[in-house]
Amino acid sequence: MTSREKTWTDVIAVSALEPGDATPVILGARELAVFDAADGIFVSLARCTHGAANLCDGHFDGTHIECPLHQGLFDVRTGAPKAAPARIPLRMFESRVMNGIVQILI
Repeated sequence: MTSREKTWTDVIAVSALEPGDATPVILGARELAVFDAADGIFVSLARCTHGAANLCDGHFDGTHIECPLHQGLFDVRTGAPKAAPARIPLRMFESRVMNGIVQILI
């Protein structure tokens, strides 16, 4: 394996997720937000790209997460900003569930 190849990394058991909500996870030096969304599980960096607030403290409606600091809004399926002041997309990770464990490709 070369240093540039990505690998699937365990993040959290599905049973440990906040049902229908955002769950904070520390993975090494990364702060992640794992979203139990209406149409799947999605993973992003946990910090808002506008004000660096922890998105897991914001309101989650099953598709969008609202930043608790300035109410910027993001689509958790794509990371796209949906309401000002957020302009920069979230850093999203390709994710999957394998044997009851959420994994990301890093």
